[in-house]
Amino acid sequence: MVKLDQLSLARQLDIVFKELEEELGGLSSGTVFVQIRNNVIGKFGIRHNPLAGRNGVITPLEEGLSEAQQFSFRTMALESLKHKRHWTHGEISYEFMVRQGIVVVDAVLESNYNMANLMIRYPRNTYAEAASES
Repeated sequence: MVKLDQLSLARQLDIVFKELEEELGGLSSGTVFVQIRNNVIGKFGIRHNPLAGRNGVITPLEEGLSEAQQFSFRTMALESLKHKRHWTHGEISYEFMVRQGIVVVDAVLESNYNMANLMIRYPRNTYAEAASES
């Protein structure tokens, strides 16, 4: 059995899009998110507003992403990984919507760091030197 940490982040993202295929087929906008820890995708999903209404009336759901639009979305998401630099923990959010039959995607890459890890990594005298320079 293959472990997730043996798969590249791109391959993991490809698996995410395969898993979300059916749900994306029913949505024309929303945000796909992936949470990353040690370059491994843990939690992922879609944030969206499934119902919209005005004046007390719920509007019918629009058609979701077509197979071609999902392919385009996945390709753009994979391309965005080229902009991830030097971080192993964080979240990537892909806001998407269909405009004039074309899927438009904005990617937000968020890195996360843990100060407790840095306190272990750097010797104590480094902090004393930084404090004396202030």
